[in-house]
Amino acid sequence: MSISTLVPGIAQARTYRREWLGSDVAAGLVITGLLAPAGMAYAAAAGLPPVTGLYATIVPLLVYAVFGPSRIMVLGPDSSLTPLLVAAIVPLAAGNTAEAVAVAGALAVITGVMCMAAGLARFGFIAELLSAPVRYGYLAGIAVTIIVAQAAQLAGFSVSGDSLFSQMRQLVESLDDGLLNGWALAVGLGSVALLVVLRAVSRKIPATLVVVVVGIACGVFLHLDRKGVPLVGDLPQGLPSPSVPDITWDSARTLFAAAVGVAFVAFADTSVLSRTMALRRHETVDANHELIALGAANVAAGVFSGFPISASNSRTPVAETAGARTQLTGVVAAVALIIVTVAVPGAFRYLPDASLAAIVVAAAISLIDLPALARLFRVRRSEFALAMAAWLSVAVLGPVNGVVVAVGMSILNFLRLVWKPHTAELVRVDGLKGYHDRARHPEGRVVPGLLLYRFDAPLIFANARYFSDDLEQRVAAQATPVKRIIVTAEPITDIDVTAADVLHQLVDDLTEAGVELRFCELKGSVRERLDTYRAFDVAAPDHSARTTGEAVKQYLLDHPTDWVDWEDR
Repeated sequence: MSISTLVPGIAQARTYRREWLGSDVAAGLVITGLLAPAGMAYAAAAGLPPVTGLYATIVPLLVYAVFGPSRIMVLGPDSSLTPLLVAAIVPLAAGNTAEAVAVAGALAVITGVMCMAAGLARFGFIAELLSAPVRYGYLAGIAVTIIVAQAAQLAGFSVSGDSLFSQMRQLVESLDDGLLNGWALAVGLGSVALLVVLRAVSRKIPATLVVVVVGIACGVFLHLDRKGVPLVGDLPQGLPSPSVPDITWDSARTLFAAAVGVAFVAFADTSVLSRTMALRRHETVDANHELIALGAANVAAGVFSGFPISASNSRTPVAETAGARTQLTGVVAAVALIIVTVAVPGAFRYLPDASLAAIVVAAAISLIDLPALARLFRVRRSEFALAMAAWLSVAVLGPVNGVVVAVGMSILNFLRLVWKPHTAELVRVDGLKGYHDRARHPEGRVVPGLLLYRFDAPLIFANARYFSDDLEQRVAAQATPVKRIIVTAEPITDIDVTAADVLHQLVDDLTEAGVELRFCELKGSVRERLDTYRAFDVAAPDHSARTTGEAVKQYLLDHPTDWVDWEDR
């Protein structure tokens, strides 16, 4: 590999065109107005000082500009990670702000190291372990958890809890205790309404920036600080010095499980968005390289007092729409945010926390894909049930355990499909070329004494017994005695040792019953494996044909019977 491949920022610099500069700078300034409030909002939602959201935005933007393979991806704090951060940080921080920052930084470093190690090991495929139905349900569960937690912030107080139900209980108890602040609630609900209206009018309107400006104006002119409404206040000036987060070894071990979940969700989001943007721009992005770049950005965020980040599904499209051509857009935004922290740390002094909560709530609402869930319910109820199970796992077990359960359900669903794949008995249908599923064509004709059978999956340990049992049941169900079974094996892409052993036993049982077993349309690699395994008493080529038609003709030669094909009439 060349250095330009390992460090895409070098290649982008070498091939940069002067005419792109204006677009990149303009796009960088546009997304700056979104990055600052969004970063602070997600930091506050995770129980961290708002300024850490700026650190977790600035540093990853600069690191990804150097190492990131996508030309316009925008990294930063994201709503889908917020409940995971809360579940990991709050128990260890125990209300200590400095400890919370250290724990969040350590979580980012551990997450980043995991991502980098996975990328170097070429584990980029792990993003595919979360099926679409499970992803819809998991994100819906995350969204509801966020909304319930931020509902308290909208009302002027906060709640904690590992699960949705515990947060709901604390919310109700806090309201009974009279902690509701009417002014905060008015600002928060008004901000949510403003966000919804502006986004409905046009996605080009910087709704988040408008809400921040309106919130600051309310804080100044309504004197919200005198009415008990929590405000952001002055930010620390400048950037923190890089340092390794100072936490105990026990805390680091506790964070490991949470880091696995954070890394998985972060890469799943980043991978999907990266592929989408690459296809749209006619580019290619290596998933393993994306994983390494995401890891490097997280490590850097943790070292600079930030927290775990991922790709932004809301800010990346804005950058594209604003005309971004390269990662210089992110660099411009990062520099602009540095100027804000250095020159005007009091810019957000009068911004209500309720306005930040409204930004998080609006982002959480966008995580609930109701049309996709409705489509699942309409087209495949079993996958809709899978989505609801993923939602329930987040609600009951919390986001950290929920992501583990969600991945487990995806894997189990895959195993279920492999364990019991679709099978079919094939028949000849007058007027139609080839051989077709008898269940779909009951009018089809069966060659006397012949069973044509199709197995639509690799033949492996998980389904070998099902293959054998299903085939024997079909033989027993035939109206006339079966002399030969022909397995149309084009869908069978592999046969493992366990399946070969089961197949050898099946051949012996069928032979004892006077039934022959043959294959047709075997792939070369599968045929070679059958020869290696010695699944038959003789080599596999003696038991196979190139096409189903050849296999049927050979059967008719070996077992003459009263059969006239419609094409021979």
